[in-house]
Amino acid sequence: MALYTYLQLKTFTEQVFVKIGCPAEDATLAADALVAADLRGIDSHGVARLSGYLRLWEAGRINPKPQIKILHQTPSTASIDGDGGLGLVVAPKAMKIALEKSELVGSGWVAIQNSNHFGIAGYHAMMALPKDMIGFAMTNASPLVAPTFSTERLLGTNPIAVAIPADKQPAFVADFATTTAANGKLEILQRKQQDAPLGWIQDSTGNASTNPNELKQGGALLPLGGDREHGSHKGYCLGAMVDILSAVLSGANYASWAPPFVHFLPLAANPVGKGLGHFLGAMRIDGFRPAEEFKQHMDTWILRFRNAKPIEGQPKVYIPGDIERETAHERQTKGWELLAPVEEDLKNIALKFQLSL
Repeated sequence: MALYTYLQLKTFTEQVFVKIGCPAEDATLAADALVAADLRGIDSHGVARLSGYLRLWEAGRINPKPQIKILHQTPSTASIDGDGGLGLVVAPKAMKIALEKSELVGSGWVAIQNSNHFGIAGYHAMMALPKDMIGFAMTNASPLVAPTFSTERLLGTNPIAVAIPADKQPAFVADFATTTAANGKLEILQRKQQDAPLGWIQDSTGNASTNPNELKQGGALLPLGGDREHGSHKGYCLGAMVDILSAVLSGANYASWAPPFVHFLPLAANPVGKGLGHFLGAMRIDGFRPAEEFKQHMDTWILRFRNAKPIEGQPKVYIPGDIERETAHERQTKGWELLAPVEEDLKNIALKFQLSL
């Protein structure tokens, strides 16, 4: 199989977004956000999603030229209408507002309505790192997750990301779904024709399943923990918190009303808000203590955990963000392969828009 480089995939993705009508600046921003997922090894949220965005655009559910506006604000907060734009564009622009507010008053928090899927949450949280700030990002998503003890799909995978700078050590970057596994991982298993581990999904009656196609048959993803005995009620709480902060607070659709990422599923009748919602924030470290002092202590914290005694047979203890950072370094240097179905998708897109891949 062919090896692809970051620049190659980013340039191609940027050209595709221009083809659907995105202004050049927005196309560059969207491509950077999307391919960042592949670079960091989160293949489920990178160019594998490009065809999904295109189908949403063809269905009239993505506005390539959004007029993003502030609906309400205070010195430290804002509510924003994304005008149906790509979340890959709306979220970074909203995070920029949060950072500007944080620079002025110590912290900035932005709730966004009327947006779409925004890629990996970590990309937006990491925008705070160069400014000696702690970044936060979360979003609600397609309702594919059943609350503990339910068969009904009411929540999305609803990720949370927190990025914290250090001094000489790489930053701490936690970026995780509030489900046992993200839907994108099921899609990868489907492409590989492999079973899912127990604890990821349940069938339409609530029984545990290993069928990665279960969602197409009325099943549901499970909250982080998998079942009550393993703490799924805690994953349910985390997903619910994200839904409330991202959507109830912003005026977006929440719970079962959240719009699906796939174009062929209809939008919910009688929506309770506009589009998908995000919640982003930034805090200045020097609002609490001198930034250099804090970052030096973060180094101490990171080194203590990194040097923790590993379980026998395990190479080492990782810090959140380590694996993604190491993957990014390797892929930036050597390039990487795409799964055959993803590569085929991109080739079809190239043919459709008369582009070179």
